[in-house]
Amino acid sequence: MHNIEPFYNWRHIYVSEEDKRSPFYGRVYSEFEFSQTIYNYYIHPQWDDFGSRTLYVKVLDVDYELNFVIIEMIGEWNDAIENDIMELKREVIDLFSKQNISKFILITENILNFHSSDRDYYQEWYEEVSEENGWIVALNMPEATQHDFKKKKLNYYIELMDIPEWRTYKPYHLFKKIDTILMNRLS
Repeated sequence: MHNIEPFYNWRHIYVSEEDKRSPFYGRVYSEFEFSQTIYNYYIHPQWDDFGSRTLYVKVLDVDYELNFVIIEMIGEWNDAIENDIMELKREVIDLFSKQNISKFILITENILNFHSSDRDYYQEWYEEVSEENGWIVALNMPEATQHDFKKKKLNYYIELMDIPEWRTYKPYHLFKKIDTILMNRLS
């Protein structure tokens, strides 16, 4: 797991540790010191800790004018024991929501598994973004993880979508593609 880096080809566009409005502003990273783990497996030091012991994130892009954020995730999404959705909502999502971000793209291809609990935080998040004509998309979640996610009916709150070639897009174009898909579904 230590060799899975957050996507870095957009760093010339956005760097979360340099964004004063980012929850990760001012963070300093080491390329050589591996200190964070997921179940005794070291992960790349560029991933951001937000309070969970099993789930880490990296904000890849934020557009404050178009009101969207792209967040890559790695690890185990564990609401049953760790209450990861509460930590994610309070420590990351709410801070972006205060900046009028209402469209959330979660790149979840590195979510190894999902353990659910209740739906309250998902429902709260969904209701907040719906008031702003926003949405939440989980991109490229593995099938086994999707199964557990759907079993709890969380796909009602977070749209599951596959765009395997997402890395070939610039952030704006990825956002527009997802937004167009969602708007066409509503039409």
